[in-house]
Amino acid sequence: MANVHGTALYVVLLLLADLVCGQIKYSIPEELEIGAFVGNIAEDLGINVRELLVRSLQLLPRDMSHYFALNTQTGILSVSERIDREQFCMEASTCSISLDLAVEKPDVIFPVEVEILDINDNSPMFPTDVIYLQLSELLVPGARFPLESAHDPDVGLNSVANYHLSLNEFFSLIVQTRKDGSKIAEIVLEKPVDRERNPSIDLVLTAVDGGTPHWSGTTQVFISITDINDNAPAFDQDIYRVDVLENVPPGTLLIKLHAIDLDEGSNAEFKYSFSHYASQKVRALFNLDAETGEIKVAGPLDFETLYDFELDVQAVDNLPNVGHAKVLVSIIDVNDNAPDIKLTSARKVVPEDAVTDTVIAVFEVTDMDSGENGLVQCQIPVNIPFKMVATLPNHYKIMTSKKLDRETISEYNISISARDAGSPSLTTIETITVSVSDINDNVPRFSKSSYDIYLMENNVPGGDVSSVTAVDPDLDDNGNVAYSILDEKLENVRDASNFAINSKRGSIFALRSFDYEQMKNFQITILARDAGSPSLSSTAIVRVIILDQNDNIPFIISPATWNGSVAFAVVPRSIYPNYLVTKVIANDEDSGQNARLSYEITEATDLNLFTMGLHNGEIRTTRTFTEGDGTTQKIVVLVKDNGQPSLSNTVTISLSITANSTERPSERTIQQKNVEHFPDLNTYLILILGSTSLLFLLIIILLVVFKCKQDRSNAIYQSSATYCCCMRRNSDVAFQGRPVPNESLNYYRAGQVHDNSDPYQYMVRLSPESSKSDFLFLSTCHPTLPLNDIGTDDLAVK
Repeated sequence: MANVHGTALYVVLLLLADLVCGQIKYSIPEELEIGAFVGNIAEDLGINVRELLVRSLQLLPRDMSHYFALNTQTGILSVSERIDREQFCMEASTCSISLDLAVEKPDVIFPVEVEILDINDNSPMFPTDVIYLQLSELLVPGARFPLESAHDPDVGLNSVANYHLSLNEFFSLIVQTRKDGSKIAEIVLEKPVDRERNPSIDLVLTAVDGGTPHWSGTTQVFISITDINDNAPAFDQDIYRVDVLENVPPGTLLIKLHAIDLDEGSNAEFKYSFSHYASQKVRALFNLDAETGEIKVAGPLDFETLYDFELDVQAVDNLPNVGHAKVLVSIIDVNDNAPDIKLTSARKVVPEDAVTDTVIAVFEVTDMDSGENGLVQCQIPVNIPFKMVATLPNHYKIMTSKKLDRETISEYNISISARDAGSPSLTTIETITVSVSDINDNVPRFSKSSYDIYLMENNVPGGDVSSVTAVDPDLDDNGNVAYSILDEKLENVRDASNFAINSKRGSIFALRSFDYEQMKNFQITILARDAGSPSLSSTAIVRVIILDQNDNIPFIISPATWNGSVAFAVVPRSIYPNYLVTKVIANDEDSGQNARLSYEITEATDLNLFTMGLHNGEIRTTRTFTEGDGTTQKIVVLVKDNGQPSLSNTVTISLSITANSTERPSERTIQQKNVEHFPDLNTYLILILGSTSLLFLLIIILLVVFKCKQDRSNAIYQSSATYCCCMRRNSDVAFQGRPVPNESLNYYRAGQVHDNSDPYQYMVRLSPESSKSDFLFLSTCHPTLPLNDIGTDDLAVK
């Protein structure tokens, strides 16, 4: 080994660094010490040392990359293990190790080839210590006899360069060079040998290599002289040539040799065999029949391993006399190797916002076959957003060709197909699985842009009234949607404070109980926001419509009651049938059928004396008064709505029957008739008229206040002008109430005002003293009360 290191120091370090087709090539001798310098990668690539860490220069793993180490800070490539050229290259004329270096920004792979140069570290060796030869004394000068060759694992000049034969008087040495460059030695008979004088001859054969210093090996040549036939077998050809396909099965016949021996009898008998020149590998792959001379295939023939063989054969008779010939076997390549795809690097995950031309994978394709059988074409599917680009011969990279969308396709199986040009062609398919990672690129979307929620008034606070749903197709936090209510102030009312929403499920809860009579509809804005970074959001409008419930009992507006119990009215005795005694006016704050009122008399002093309009509340006489009728009549009126269940109220009316009560106040005189039944009648009348006027004024004020409050809380209605009319009371003229056209109730979004010129209808309502007054009062009817249910008979005033 000292000589080996001396040779290494003598040769120094042979370094070739040139870029040929993008490849870096170095040459180093074998047996270098660990840490020995190979080459400066950074300098040869033109990369500044400061950029090495940024661009992440690295040595990619490969079959024999462990023999080298790369300093990523300096870019120097060095030896990491002892390299014995003969160990893995054997006797190949050239020996190299392929490496791959990768840098980033941009991603580039540089192939590096390190050629291992042979040093003279092995001595030539003969297969045996003694070579035995038997020669006939009848041989004439010039006869040639081949000797076994020495083997030197080194190659080139370091292999066997020459042979030397020890000095003798009978034989000389001839050294020949074979086709593969190896040397063979033959001894030549210079003069006849007399067996009686020299029955045997001992010689020393020395093999010397061409290295510096020279190494040599010796063997003894023992020659015995016999007295036998003097003719050797002779082949019909000196050189035989045969072609055979690789991978032919064992037993396939290659050729049949033919030789003859001019001797006769037993001296003409001979056998075929491989000569000493035939290597062990040849003997393992081919079989020579000693009797027939047939050469057959004995082992697998592989063009990629060795594509030609030189078989040295001989025919030996019993003397033995030997005849020699050569058989040159050429192996024909067949397409028996499929292309090999080797992934250098591959990304398993790529973000969906990756820019075009992002490198996904880098790979190399090789085919051990030759010629067209080794030409490879690669392709990937065309219907995917990726493309394949060739960087160097048989080196490719796969890059993105268009924008990725994880919500459309979340994973791609990229099939790399490598197909050679042989016949039939062979194909290799390698599949790369690439997952597309999610980014927050989708806004949560509601199932509808607006929702209508119908909520019954008097609801229980905290109850679940409805829900909304927004879908985000992104993954994980990017697809986790949280709901909230935007706190928007509209018409001085914060609708958002009336509701709460479950942030995960989207369930909407009412925080308080609602009253239809105070608020009929409003809207809130729901915000759906995902948890991505940055987060995305969208909104939806929720319109809440309050439904009416029959929760208000009718209240009596007229006639006004005295001390909240009894209402008083004065009726003249000189009445006629269908005379309007009084009119009960009631109101219900509910709407629709819940506010539709009906009237009926439940109790009366004389039920046959009065009749009452079912819907207009008018109390009329059925006949004239008689002497038998009392001067005081009591009537109990029931007012009920049409809701389910129905709610009702009652009012008691006390009628005082007087004479000439229909006269004007200025002309009226108080009758003293039946004084015992009407004590202090003037006082009662004054009190009744005063209290009625006061109550009527209070009711008007309350109605105005209630109307103003209702207009402020209901944004979709507009106030209508109040109509009043006055006329001289005329008991003989009928007054017909004319209703305003009924308009349907529509709900609009908050912030919009519905232009409805006639949101209310009006009908004539008479005051308790209408029989003695020139004034008529108009009272509002809720627009939800159908006017077609009120008959014209109920609107007439006699």
